[in-house]
Amino acid sequence: MAQRPGNGRKGQQRREPRLFSDDDASSDRRSRKSRGRGLWWRLAKFLAVVGFWGAVVGALAFGYIWFSLDQRGLLQIPVRQPGEMILANDGTVLSQEGSFFGDAARISQLPSYVPNAVIAIEDRRFRSHFGIDPIGLLRAMGRNVLAGHMVQGGSTLTQQLAKNLFLSPEKTATRKAQEAVLAIWIESKFTKDEILQLYLNRVFFGSGATGIEQAAHTFFNKSANELTLMEAAKMAASLKAPTTYNPANNPEESDARARIVLQAMLDEGYVTKEQVNAAENSQTSVLDPNAQTPRQYAVDWIDAQLPLLLKNYDTSIVIETTIDPAIQADAETSLRKRLADNAKKLNVTQGAVVVMDTTGGVAALVGGRSYQRSQYNRAVKAMRQPGSAFKPFVYLTAMQKGFTPDSVEVDEPVKIGNWSPENYKHKYLGEVSLETAFAESINTVAAKLAVAVGPSNVAATAERLGITSPLGHDASLALGTSEVTPLELTSAFVPFANGGLAVQPYVIRRITTRDGKVLYERKGSGLGQVVSETELGQMNRLFRAVVRHGTGVKAQFGNFDIGGKTGTSQDYRDAWFVGFTPYYVAGVWLGNDDNSPTKNVTGGSLPTQIWRDVMAPAHQGLAVAILPGNEGAGVVQDVVADANADSSGEGVGPDYIAPPIQVNNEPPRNLIESLFGRRRTAPEGKTIY
Repeated sequence: MAQRPGNGRKGQQRREPRLFSDDDASSDRRSRKSRGRGLWWRLAKFLAVVGFWGAVVGALAFGYIWFSLDQRGLLQIPVRQPGEMILANDGTVLSQEGSFFGDAARISQLPSYVPNAVIAIEDRRFRSHFGIDPIGLLRAMGRNVLAGHMVQGGSTLTQQLAKNLFLSPEKTATRKAQEAVLAIWIESKFTKDEILQLYLNRVFFGSGATGIEQAAHTFFNKSANELTLMEAAKMAASLKAPTTYNPANNPEESDARARIVLQAMLDEGYVTKEQVNAAENSQTSVLDPNAQTPRQYAVDWIDAQLPLLLKNYDTSIVIETTIDPAIQADAETSLRKRLADNAKKLNVTQGAVVVMDTTGGVAALVGGRSYQRSQYNRAVKAMRQPGSAFKPFVYLTAMQKGFTPDSVEVDEPVKIGNWSPENYKHKYLGEVSLETAFAESINTVAAKLAVAVGPSNVAATAERLGITSPLGHDASLALGTSEVTPLELTSAFVPFANGGLAVQPYVIRRITTRDGKVLYERKGSGLGQVVSETELGQMNRLFRAVVRHGTGVKAQFGNFDIGGKTGTSQDYRDAWFVGFTPYYVAGVWLGNDDNSPTKNVTGGSLPTQIWRDVMAPAHQGLAVAILPGNEGAGVVQDVVADANADSSGEGVGPDYIAPPIQVNNEPPRNLIESLFGRRRTAPEGKTIY
């Protein structure tokens, strides 16, 4: 039997090769799909497991961090401490301290570009994230890695708010984790607009300004709802570094970053190209950060009065004062300029100026040449020898004892115990009237008078008129050897200007809450009559002589009836001029903090010139008036004649005698009402005198 071809194995049949069929392909595809589905399924399961455990770990971490926080008050937004606004007598702002405006900004009342400027530069996805921005965080991490150091942060506005409200400023991993947890909590409790509003009211903008409202007033002297687009951009620009991008201190850096803010706003569609161009070409007027610095002496003194008038308050307050901005500015400018021009030549480095109205209301107070360099308030605290500026109390005591301006004394060398007072330039005039002795500031006559009337009586007179510092009780008191402050010496001269009434210096007229409830209001205008009509006339005759032909002639201005007294202490260590009109009383002191001698600075030189610098513009527009006292008849004719001969041709008439100024105690209202609406005065408002 023939065999079939094969592989040589017995009984084994040969298999024919098979072709690849469609059924095979379909089966292979099903197999691959099955394997693919299995891979994705396993991946999905893996991700689900990871996600689950990640969520568990995240929840546990959230809970751990949450409960690691101080829970006291955590669920309540901290209330801002009360602030204060101090107003001048015309209603303008002297100072704004603390959180006076509170959370004043309302998103609904702000131009849309104000919050949008902040969003564009600080947190572009603010409207969409849940408190944490993973995309922004990853981008920041990437840029920091590439740069090799921290160049960008990943905190959202909500995280920044959480940090400002609840956390310390330390930069640790724990604090960052707490910040993230609190940001998520804040997002769950408040709407986006509420978060943004809180942020704008609590963030620091620089120059002591916290909150957009205070910052707008600090930098641009306007409310936040009045900001222009460029001003809003500068506000947003300062948030990155409030010192570096402060629009007041670093205008160029602020302007450059504001342009970056505007570009970011353009990229986000918040503004158009035309609006950006207009903003970049606009002019913004930023307040000088040092413009109000010298008046801080007055502000410090005002703050020091508050505990005496208000014990406790839990709301922001408005303090209405007697400070006159124009007089204050003139006093600051004159003191600074006169010292700058003469400091090296005359070795005089410091000074103080006090101006009061005839009720004792302080119109200006300057405690030194530069508040930035020295916060020591010389006007209120410096105890200095007044020299001959103390002599009015000697002469007033003498008038009370029967002396008159025409009484004659001998100017000659004199020895009182072991003390031998000497005159300036060591010259003696022989017989002189008290008027001449006072006008020329003759020391020997003053010493003789002090012995005649008794030094203790002189001290009592000075205290009755307003000197509060301890005084000596020996004859040298006549030449001003007991130290006083510029504030008290100036106030002690006020009775000579107001008809003989002693006053207590004051600066605060009224204190109210922001909505107008009266917390304190000053009443009264004097402490009683301390100088009689006759004595007042006699003394003002002496004071006039000082200015008309004595040591204080440089104080004269216009046709005003002016009285005053110069003072120079031993070795020229102190130089004074205290002078007055029927409207104002002003005192000027110059010297050195270390009590070193000046180079022959007398009361009749720089102090009198500064006095005139301040008082002459303060009297512009005021009617000619006569100092009080029953010896003013002859003076009236002189002053009226001078007034009628004035180059302006506007005389006051031969029978005109202007009364002393009547101070209007009604406090300013314009700023308060514009800020807070119509004033409401509580009848139960506390009154202290």
